[in-house]
Amino acid sequence: MNLIQVVDDEPQILSALQRALRPLGCPIHTFSDPQQALQALTSHEYAVIISDYKMPGLDGITYLRFAKQRRPEALRMMFSGHGDRQSMIQAINDAEVYRFLSKPWEDYEIEAALRSAVELYQSRRENRQLLDRVRRQQSVLRRQKEELLRLEANHPGLTRVRRDADGALLLDDDELAGWPGGDHG
Repeated sequence: MNLIQVVDDEPQILSALQRALRPLGCPIHTFSDPQQALQALTSHEYAVIISDYKMPGLDGITYLRFAKQRRPEALRMMFSGHGDRQSMIQAINDAEVYRFLSKPWEDYEIEAALRSAVELYQSRRENRQLLDRVRRQQSVLRRQKEELLRLEANHPGLTRVRRDADGALLLDDDELAGWPGGDHG
């Protein structure tokens, strides 16, 4: 389940966003109070976090910076009705904002942007899981190799197998004598 968090001090914006994002099928948590939204970061794993740029008490860049600390894997997006280039650069550098969304917006644009962010989040998450699996498998292989080396050191030749041209195992007469029915002499 890919949760989306939206933080904006204007309730009508939150309602409009919920309507616009309904086709995504993702649960959306909306907050008009940034402090409540910060608390929610500790108990929910969000795929995407969207914040308004200008809010009373806590600006969007600061909020997304906190969000980055608590949920570094979430993609962060910012709404802004103001085209302040310096603020955008600061948001990109400080909070690693994935994308800016302008106010007012077209519903299809915001839906496409969120769909893209959720897909990127899922892809990154799958990549992390695959990398973890590969690391665990490498660890198992390393331990197995160490055990083979230990066995070979304690019992030289134990880990070597002789085969004929067809790949069949070759055994010495001494080895055959130890097998049931192997005493042919």
